[in-house]
Amino acid sequence: MTLLGKNIVILGAGRSGRAAAALALREGATVSVYDEAASISGFAAEVALHPAATMFIGENVVSDLLVVSPGIDTYGPLVESFSRHAAKVVGEMEFAWGYYHGITIAITGTNGKTTTTEIISAILNSSGISCVPCGNYGTPLAEVVLAQNSAEVISLEASSFQLETIDLFKPQVALWLNFAPDHMDRYASVETYRQAKLRVFENQDSSCTAVVRKGAGLPALNARVVEFSTEDENAEWFSNGVIVYHHGKEVLHVEKETCLRGLHNAENIMAALAACEALARPLQYKVAFKTYVPPPHRCELVRTLDGVEYLNDSKATNLHALESALRSQTRPVVLIAGGKEKGLDYTPVVPLLKRKALAAVTFGQIARSLGEVLSVGVGTTVVGNLEEALDAARKIAPRGSTILFSPGTSSFDMFTGYEHRGDTFRKLVNELF
Repeated sequence: MTLLGKNIVILGAGRSGRAAAALALREGATVSVYDEAASISGFAAEVALHPAATMFIGENVVSDLLVVSPGIDTYGPLVESFSRHAAKVVGEMEFAWGYYHGITIAITGTNGKTTTTEIISAILNSSGISCVPCGNYGTPLAEVVLAQNSAEVISLEASSFQLETIDLFKPQVALWLNFAPDHMDRYASVETYRQAKLRVFENQDSSCTAVVRKGAGLPALNARVVEFSTEDENAEWFSNGVIVYHHGKEVLHVEKETCLRGLHNAENIMAALAACEALARPLQYKVAFKTYVPPPHRCELVRTLDGVEYLNDSKATNLHALESALRSQTRPVVLIAGGKEKGLDYTPVVPLLKRKALAAVTFGQIARSLGEVLSVGVGTTVVGNLEEALDAARKIAPRGSTILFSPGTSSFDMFTGYEHRGDTFRKLVNELF
């Protein structure tokens, strides 16, 4: 879309909004930014800023293009009002992608997106192929596009929120890692959430590659399909959690050649390798894994004290992530879980909890309701906050066990995000004596 002389409205003044505004200015547009916050800053002088935006204001705003930041509910009243007089509505990712001319590897799934996004970038950069991790990963795609020397490949973490508003977005390689109910505070149903994620394949054709978890039950895809599995040895990529095989041949020893552990990380590794292999370029993946360190807050070993391991899995913001963390443990577990109410059903985790855990401690907004569910499987203690939860877990955990902090929901009842929550847990653990 040619933006010269066009009236572009950016909804949301966060990092994505700032990047989108800068890109629109570069392309010759007249740019206005609206946000519900009382004040807005960090934009070029040419950008018209409109803080304290409401749906009543939005009903009178006319635009050639409305660009919505991913943190704003696409189906909410604010976007609806600003959309009434907008010729077209897209998200920041779709908007920026139209100005990127390299290879796109898009990663979606309920869990594991960030780790896989990083692994892909590490493998390609170690192989002499410039790659930038971006998207929901933290760096908006618009920032990448604005960079002077654009990368040959983008490893693009694509959330359901970002995929809701795509139009022409067509990744050469698209990854489907897994799927489980999440964000039920935003979506009307699990199927609505799933359909948003499936849009990653929408514009692919036979020239593209889809890397998918075998048995995911996806509809027929137009792209060439490559499957990975930790359950079916006949999959093109298979791992038992210790060794990764490609067409039955060993290609990587996870425990000896990487610092990643668990079946869920074996899946991330296989998906990343399959995605990079789809580019048909020589890969130095073993070199990449020698230096790759996984992101924090994902089954991160904080310390071992009195024979008890303390694992920080604050990134577990949904049931599937909690289940993955539990399933990966080899020692008896005392689970710490809880946080914001997201409308999730936790009863499916109870059988796994019975097998893996000695006890559970719940805290936060859903402490009591979650405690009632988990108590069906193991003895459960209900407390108010994270400090109390850690204290209770420590009193329960015997030598040789693991205190697993895997909340299973988001953090916004008490923290600014899962990073803040995980940092707090790490600090509390390191203060123990």
